[in-house]
Amino acid sequence: MILRWRLEIADSRMDGSKQPFHAAEPMPFKDAEVHIQRCADSSRALAETAVRDAVAKLAGMGFRVAGSCVLTGSGRPTGDLAKTLSSHPLIHTAEGEFFRNALKQACESCGIAVLSVKEKELMNQAAAALHLPAAELERRAVEIGKGIGPPWTQDQKLSAIAAWLVLAGRG
Repeated sequence: MILRWRLEIADSRMDGSKQPFHAAEPMPFKDAEVHIQRCADSSRALAETAVRDAVAKLAGMGFRVAGSCVLTGSGRPTGDLAKTLSSHPLIHTAEGEFFRNALKQACESCGIAVLSVKEKELMNQAAAALHLPAAELERRAVEIGKGIGPPWTQDQKLSAIAAWLVLAGRG
């Protein structure tokens, strides 16, 4: 592992920024729109700063970023804010998509190619691209974590596998 850190893309000083759709739910619709846009602008700026910092740190270590991968969920946001705010499951889906989009846009603005893969399809795509059984990919991801140390949760394992997919030229 060359570099590992958590990107903070929700401004903790801004009320409701960690769960913008949850915060917007009880608001009058116009206020909800303004709140979500304000959070989106802030999250994009924070994400872009974090990505630029990571790219600069890696460049300083002699590395070049080959690409990125953002894992997506299976849910489909409606695109209709009123409908989203009227459904708690859609609020959760929208928030996941909200932060993924901030990260995608940040990578793109930094000139980094973005591969989007549904999380539930990652193992199959990586296994096909890397010509390894999914169980072997998982074993290798677990093994890497032993050398790196905690935290090495499912998120980190999936991130490692997504990185392999990008490096295999799928990004």
